[in-house]
Amino acid sequence: MSATQQDFGKVAVLFGGRSGEREVSIKSGSAVLAALLRQGVDAHAFDPATQELSELKAYDRAFIALHGRYGEDGTIQGALELMDIPYTGSGVMASALGMDKWRTKLLWTAAGVVTPDYVLMDDATATDKVVAKLGLPLFVKPANEGSSIGVSKVKQAGDLAEAYTLAKASDPLVIAEQFVGGGEYTVGILGDTALPVIHIVPKNEYYDYEAKYLRDDTEYRCPSGLSTTQEQQIQAEALQAFRVLGCSGWGRVDFLMDDAGKHYFLEVNTSPGMTDHSLVPMAAKAAGLDFDALVVRILQQTLKA
Repeated sequence: MSATQQDFGKVAVLFGGRSGEREVSIKSGSAVLAALLRQGVDAHAFDPATQELSELKAYDRAFIALHGRYGEDGTIQGALELMDIPYTGSGVMASALGMDKWRTKLLWTAAGVVTPDYVLMDDATATDKVVAKLGLPLFVKPANEGSSIGVSKVKQAGDLAEAYTLAKASDPLVIAEQFVGGGEYTVGILGDTALPVIHIVPKNEYYDYEAKYLRDDTEYRCPSGLSTTQEQQIQAEALQAFRVLGCSGWGRVDFLMDDAGKHYFLEVNTSPGMTDHSLVPMAAKAAGLDFDALVVRILQQTLKA
């Protein structure tokens, strides 16, 4: 028996689930499971959508590869806490906050983390007030959803109501957000380290679901093209933004750049994708950490000191 098997015991790799990101989660979890098995870990697939959570009591720890609701929002973390099962990633509160784009913005703004301006929408929100505050184009998105599900880029005021209806179908909490058009970037977080910045260059208008998971022409530039000084500053601020929400273990902080070179932090992902299109594995590879080593490093964070 290898040392890793002795350390980790029996590991449940949680993937699938009931969210709109189920298919992506299956890809992530399958890749994680294969990596752990290659490294000699006693790892097993576990889908909370088809298996009883009580069955997790047979495991020593859990690698969470769930995305979206019920896997990334604090719910599965709470269940694992109750069963006293160590798990990867952020805790209950940080996971819930990271999933909620509105409350993330509230905390970031209070802590001095710069984020795009926004309007919290409801059925009575006046279109002219949204446009007057944010300008056009702008984005409308559900506050509690991932993988760009329910997101619209609104170029004309007359399209705002339709975008709101689409977003509300995914979540009752909807935000309209300022458009920042100088580039899309991300910073992976591993423990106390910010990984190299990736510049995302989609061929679509923005980094939507298709660009993230289905297209092969999205460019991922690492090195990012930023100056060393600017990249180091953003990495330090990304770690701060991560910690303001109470996040830990690993994750990803997305940010936007405007045409003048000012950056705006967009959101935190507390259970990032681990597919062949995913960003944290790309950044880890640029830092000298292959996929298998990355997966084991993440799992090692569940070991008690």
